[in-house]
Amino acid sequence: MEQIECLIIGSGPAGYTAAIYAARADLHPVMYVGLQPGGQLTTTTEVDNFPGYPEGVDGNAMMEDLKKQAERFGTDVRWGLVSAVDFSEEVGGWHTITVDETTQLQARSVIISTGASAQYLGLPSEEKFMGFGVSACAVCDGFFYKGLDVVIVGGGDTAAEEATYLAKLCPKVTLLVRRDEMRASKAMQNRVLNTPNIEVCWNTETLELLGDQSVEGVKVRDRITGEERIIPAKGFFVAIGHKPNTDIFKGQLAMDETGYLITTPGKTETVRPGVFAAGDVQDKVYRQAITAAGTGCMAALEAERYLGALH
Repeated sequence: MEQIECLIIGSGPAGYTAAIYAARADLHPVMYVGLQPGGQLTTTTEVDNFPGYPEGVDGNAMMEDLKKQAERFGTDVRWGLVSAVDFSEEVGGWHTITVDETTQLQARSVIISTGASAQYLGLPSEEKFMGFGVSACAVCDGFFYKGLDVVIVGGGDTAAEEATYLAKLCPKVTLLVRRDEMRASKAMQNRVLNTPNIEVCWNTETLELLGDQSVEGVKVRDRITGEERIIPAKGFFVAIGHKPNTDIFKGQLAMDETGYLITTPGKTETVRPGVFAAGDVQDKVYRQAITAAGTGCMAALEAERYLGALH
């Protein structure tokens, strides 16, 4: 069975940054990229807020840059999906990993950077306009809609927070709430209701996104009266939650009620010796490329110290 000093599960800013640091520390990291090589940023046409790109950069191009940098220092980047894990070994032991349900290997340290997936409504037009008017992150993409009217869908704290953020950039923000009340905290609700350029549409569901090359309007329906109408908008923001990609770690690692991996405060170590978590898989607060990269660096440094203490 192949034995690996440092295995990185998942790519994206966290995984590739961990790989760069681990490779430079001669840990000979092996990375399995997973179902979405490059992570969520590969669905973004333009990344404007990552340091070092004064003109902005295409999400795919940025991930390709990170991949090349990781490979330059010797990271073994492999196609494949980790389908099962056994983290039962104690300090210094080998963790058993199954790839694509067939291949087994052992790793002395593991960095998990499988990320989280934004939840969408599931409309065909939503997929069509992904990156061309559809976004799941106001902080990431709001700047591109400065001076334009936008629609946001959701009723929780994230939706309320993103609506107030967009209200600073956009002349009008329409918030679509499926029910007759929001799930957001009272403080966040008050902030939304007291922002003059946010209009809340209660009992409203999205039927379709309209436009040619990009979003130009949102077709909605009143769930009480059945009345349909079109809201003119250039941007459509989905804020109905994220799902961390942690299903394969159930029963192996500690998670919160929504499935995010729990790490020691201020660190990336999990409850299992030699297993670390970086990026959106353990961060439901910031969810930014730069913070993911930062925790990827932390995870690699912590893995290096863990392995160093064994020798």
